[in-house]
Amino acid sequence: MLAAQRRAHLLDLLARQGKIVAKDVAADLGISEDSVRRDLRDLASEGLCQRVYGGALPVSPAVADYAARQSVAPEGKRRIALAAAALVRPGSALILDGGTTALAVARALAPELDCTVITHSPTVATALLDHPKAEVFLLGGRLFKHSAVTCGAAAAEAAQNVSADLFLLGVTGVHPDAGLTTGDAEEAAMKRALAARAADTYVLASSEKIGAASRFRVLPWEGVTGLLTDADPHHPVLRSLAARGVEVLAA
Repeated sequence: MLAAQRRAHLLDLLARQGKIVAKDVAADLGISEDSVRRDLRDLASEGLCQRVYGGALPVSPAVADYAARQSVAPEGKRRIALAAAALVRPGSALILDGGTTALAVARALAPELDCTVITHSPTVATALLDHPKAEVFLLGGRLFKHSAVTCGAAAAEAAQNVSADLFLLGVTGVHPDAGLTTGDAEEAAMKRALAARAADTYVLASSEKIGAASRFRVLPWEGVTGLLTDADPHHPVLRSLAARGVEVLAA
């Protein structure tokens, strides 16, 4: 089998099965695992898969820059935002992550809602300027422009001094095995720091992130309360998560 044919076969497996196990592919095709790993490296360098130990997973489309992500799945994000906003109770304290889905949540909050919003996203904070009863705390630090959030040592230290009833967490990948992932190590660390300061953490994930993975793990499934998504409830990933006891809320 030619290299181009192997690559096409690998991409087909990824689309149909949601993962590639290098040793299984090597056995099926009668080639060495080194050849499969080499093909996976080439595909990963082109942004077509996310390499993991022993194989590969679908790459998340949500690793594009902030401006590009605003045009990805806007209707799904709107539905998730409405469902997430319904979780915020009057008088409660909310930690709201950065990203385009979190921005949609900020815009979906009732204008007269009396609450406290803690965020490390300047865009989320700005979106709440017209919410007169919302007390907004913006955590400072180095601005990670890709996601328009602050992160780094200063932001993580600031996070240690807050607490909240609810954290609405954004990620770029949702996978039963890889867990909850994102594309930057410092951003992943900041998300963990925020999750540690909330009584409940709900993941916000539009359908294109389900079954995908990025390089850095944010949290294991044991670290979250539930998942909010607009994906088909019969999606095999969602069925797998429900079987593990993860609360899946349909948006």
